[in-house]
Amino acid sequence: MTRCDWATTERSIAYHDAEWGRAQHDDRALFESLTLEGAQAGLSWETILAKRAGYRTLFMGFDPALVARFDDSRIAEIATDARIVRHRGKIASTVGNARAFLAVQEAFGSFDAYLWAFVDGAPVVTRWRTRDELPDTTPLARRIGADLRARGFTFVGPTIVYAFLQATGVVDDHLATCFRSETHAEGA
Repeated sequence: MTRCDWATTERSIAYHDAEWGRAQHDDRALFESLTLEGAQAGLSWETILAKRAGYRTLFMGFDPALVARFDDSRIAEIATDARIVRHRGKIASTVGNARAFLAVQEAFGSFDAYLWAFVDGAPVVTRWRTRDELPDTTPLARRIGADLRARGFTFVGPTIVYAFLQATGVVDDHLATCFRSETHAEGA
């Protein structure tokens, strides 16, 4: 079975096959993905996947209403826990982003409605042939990142936002040769 060539370990293959690039509309899952993509900055995705269970535990199942109530002492406590990446700035960012996330939900009804409005509710489908063709970011990621920053989010630079869009299926970047690619499934 041919996959996107970054999926090479048991963990990354399972993530690729079951989650990556699938249209995500659940707000809690969107908050998780945004958090994990920010946590990944400067690290490998494999590291983050290995620590995902710890993130889910320490960040209350990624319930933004609960995370938004974390105070400095809770942030300091989490920063000592080896089950996650112990980067205080990324941890504090998650708490601040939870608060901004709630404000987006209030303004748009859901984070899902906010996010998918950028693409008129339909995924942007690409069919790159090789990983070398994949961009690090796009105008869409830059636009969404700028809007998120204006709304108080942090760790949402254009590369992080692009990875978030790929992960949540807003942008479907499965390679044309990947079994998850519609083009491949159609025999193109």
